[in-house]
Amino acid sequence: MSAALTFVTPPPGLDPLTDFTLTEIEGATGLYSLRAVHNDGIRLFVLDAAVFLPDYGPMLSDEHCAALGLTAPEDAMVLVVANPGEAGTRLNLMAPIVVNVTSGSSAQVILEDQDWSLQAELATASA
Repeated sequence: MSAALTFVTPPPGLDPLTDFTLTEIEGATGLYSLRAVHNDGIRLFVLDAAVFLPDYGPMLSDEHCAALGLTAPEDAMVLVVANPGEAGTRLNLMAPIVVNVTSGSSAQVILEDQDWSLQAELATASA
């Protein structure tokens, strides 16, 4: 699976980039590479929260939903950035990437006033 994503605003730290390609990593269901279209050197690994984090339920504001054209929960795919390292993989649960599965419109949403970790361990987060 590969999909074109257009961010409504550049993801934090990646300004001015808004066009990305989401590609599933072969043999790893729910693991994707998110690569900038106009800068091939920019790549993030992201996990499908529905696959790896079934209890993860970030609350999106009405403004976020409107900006992405989301009208129902099933319209959204929630991805979390994974940072692999020697001590294990850390997940950013505080700033998920939300994708409108129909249009490809996307945003990295900073979840304010919600108790999600910025650096959750993958084993802990998925337990």
